[in-house]
Amino acid sequence: MSHCETEHVAPFYFCIDIGNYTGMSAASYEEFLACIRKVNVKSLSFHLHREDFEKWVLGILKDGKLAKEIGKLRNQKLGGQALRNRLHHIVSERHRELSNKTR
Repeated sequence: MSHCETEHVAPFYFCIDIGNYTGMSAASYEEFLACIRKVNVKSLSFHLHREDFEKWVLGILKDGKLAKEIGKLRNQKLGGQALRNRLHHIVSERHRELSNKTR
């Protein structure tokens, strides 16, 4: 699907700090997973602690279950590669779960 054919989903823009955009954005589960793998890990910590991931997942992807799972990460005090791996695992598992439901 080309960029013009995708549904109009407000993308998530990855930043390292206020006004410090990484150049990466995601408008689907697949793109979100790809960005989690590549983006500077400081961006993941920044957005996790601001609850940005949950707000986007809930408001745009309409996925309350995933938003809740991501929210639990804040209490786990993860950082660096551990945070990246855990976040990727959570989103990946949820995406797989939803993909299996549509088959």
